[in-house]
Amino acid sequence: MAYRLISNRIVPSSNRLSKRFIFIFTISLSFTYLCYSILFCCGTIMPTQNYEEKRCLHHKNVGSKKLLQKDCTADRRTALDETLNVALTHQGSSHARNQSRNSALPITHKRSIVPSEYNITVAQKYGNKKLPNALIVGVKKGGTRAVLEFIRIHPDVRALGTEPHFFDRNYDRGLDWYRGLMPRTLDSQITLEKTPSYFVTREAPRRIASMSPNTKLIVVVRNPVTRAISDYTQTLSKKPDIPTFEELAFQNRSQGLVDTSWNAIRIGMYILHLENWLQYFRLSQIHFVSGERLITDPAGELGRVQDFLGLKRIITDKHFYFNRTKGFPCLKKPESSSQPRCLGKSKGRTHVQIDREVIEQLRDFYRPFNIKFYEMVGQDFRWD
Repeated sequence: MAYRLISNRIVPSSNRLSKRFIFIFTISLSFTYLCYSILFCCGTIMPTQNYEEKRCLHHKNVGSKKLLQKDCTADRRTALDETLNVALTHQGSSHARNQSRNSALPITHKRSIVPSEYNITVAQKYGNKKLPNALIVGVKKGGTRAVLEFIRIHPDVRALGTEPHFFDRNYDRGLDWYRGLMPRTLDSQITLEKTPSYFVTREAPRRIASMSPNTKLIVVVRNPVTRAISDYTQTLSKKPDIPTFEELAFQNRSQGLVDTSWNAIRIGMYILHLENWLQYFRLSQIHFVSGERLITDPAGELGRVQDFLGLKRIITDKHFYFNRTKGFPCLKKPESSSQPRCLGKSKGRTHVQIDREVIEQLRDFYRPFNIKFYEMVGQDFRWD
């Protein structure tokens, strides 16, 4: 009787050992599984390129090629984006502390280059909207769209595609509105915008200098006679009922009296507009692109633009081919596209035929302005 009472209160040692063994075994198994999970996750979060290529190759052999190839490419890009972001953040942290949030920065150093496809992706994810470091300010029908499209393939340039007209039409909207239009950029990238009418807007230099006196300016110039004809051709395509070119260009053609109040004529008087800009900017802050050389030697002109902006020369002859139909250089087919990149239909259109005497009269009119312009900028554009 006593034994039964004791046996009801005391657990036999064999049962106690069995439960302890089960408990320890369970804990060990759980710990093993936890370690395995941690190691496996680390391996997938930071995969090496070789591992990703092998994994993608395996998926290709299994099937569903297009979908899996896209997934594998996305995995590699995401991993590289994260790595680039860490490196760029570390590299630019000390510089960013000295940067003014509300003003554009001067461009004085050569920038490091990373692959453009990934640089754009990183900028879109982790970049900030900043006021532009550089502006293409003129001139209309000089080749500004071509310069913008050519320079924006550089991985260290992020450009606004449309013309914001902030410094001539929308200035009352404020700098915050203007900044909001800009693409996101990394600290190592240039923010760029193009509005050709700035060059002939009297208030534009003062307003731009107020934003940042260190802004770099690009002006694309062209033979003023050819530029005026191109300007008229564009207007005629939109308003077919306007007067003839000769009627608009002259107050009295028999006396050779040119109408300088017509905007198409006045824009080409480059020296008058430049004098206004030099009240607020040093000549060294302004780079002049030849519209003629942009057609015959696009790589050479873009090389000088890259130098001016402090960029490594990445855009070279290999990026261009001459389109004989348009009579203009185009960008060769990028890897991500099946078509080459040419300017729109409105670019390279055939000009209106103008009487030879009219052209000679306009050349005589522009000659003294051109000579003064050559002397001021230290370049002979050979328009005479």
